[in-house]
Amino acid sequence: MVGESVGVPVGAVAGAAAGLLAAPLLRAAAARYAVPHGEPWRARGAPGGPGVLPVALVAAGVGAVIGAAARWPQLLPLAWVGLFGVVLAFVDAAVHRLPDVLTLPLALGTAVLLLLTEPQGAVLLRCLYAAAALGACYGALALLAPMGFGDAKLAPTLGAVLGWYGWSTVLAGFWYGFVLAALWGGAQLLTRRMKGGDSLPFGPCMLLGALLAVLAA
Repeated sequence: MVGESVGVPVGAVAGAAAGLLAAPLLRAAAARYAVPHGEPWRARGAPGGPGVLPVALVAAGVGAVIGAAARWPQLLPLAWVGLFGVVLAFVDAAVHRLPDVLTLPLALGTAVLLLLTEPQGAVLLRCLYAAAALGACYGALALLAPMGFGDAKLAPTLGAVLGWYGWSTVLAGFWYGFVLAALWGGAQLLTRRMKGGDSLPFGPCMLLGALLAVLAA
């Protein structure tokens, strides 16, 4: 694997700053697409959507983690996924959907960036296999369990990025997502913000689980 670290403190600060700079655009995108299924996208500049501060904090945190953990040129696809991931997390948390207008460009851009930045064919093949494996797992869950097809469409992108680090990271990202979902769901039930039959948006857990797996790698 080819890559060179920019240093954890420098990378974290630079990543956090980049996240803050991107936050207004990310917040606008989240507001536009955070609408229930079947309704038109919210007009640009229309009221609604997540607050500025929560998006800025999440974007800065994601940027700091990616900046600290990533090596060049892995930084490019990770930053791409991170930017989309912030938007997707807020959209899913608000309306329980991961729209195709976000997940499909995310997948295409990730594939292009991996092809451009990874010279080793064996690594690219592992990314492809990991994308197929996670896509198949979440696809089966969408058919057999209370899992959304948006999650299944997000899974190949996360699998491809995690596959860059190895199969142990792919498995870690997969399981971290379920652990986080269990913790989040339990906390929601204990605080009575959610009832036993309510659905839980799984996209934020998938994204945070993948981010933690990358950080651990």
